[in-house]
Amino acid sequence: MSAAREQLPEGRYGRSADERADRRLKAVGAVLGVLFLALMGWFGWHYVVDSRISAEMIKFDVVSDSEVRVHLEIRKDEGVTGVCTLRSRSEDGAEVARKDVRIDDPAARVDDLFSLRTTARATSAELVGCTTR
Repeated sequence: MSAAREQLPEGRYGRSADERADRRLKAVGAVLGVLFLALMGWFGWHYVVDSRISAEMIKFDVVSDSEVRVHLEIRKDEGVTGVCTLRSRSEDGAEVARKDVRIDDPAARVDDLFSLRTTARATSAELVGCTTR
């Protein structure tokens, strides 16, 4: 009787255990892939929609060996407050100033000058980024 079982056509009486495991593994992989894509989409949407403040550095002026003035243009939703981080560097690239400036003006567009006190003569200034509060 055991010789007759070995000669039966493969797959005729249902799937083998290996085929069931492969199918289950493919299904789990597909579900995990869809969840990963959904998570990435949610993070992307949240990043784009929820960022309510952006700024652009219009210009900077090195006033003295210990001061830099930065002109920022800030665009945001009305009533939103936030913080922008400014940084200044010396000629050798060392950071000589870093300052978080509060944006409390309720207007949607704000033009303002900010002063940074430096530890050495600065040659550049940059806007690191802005966040809402």
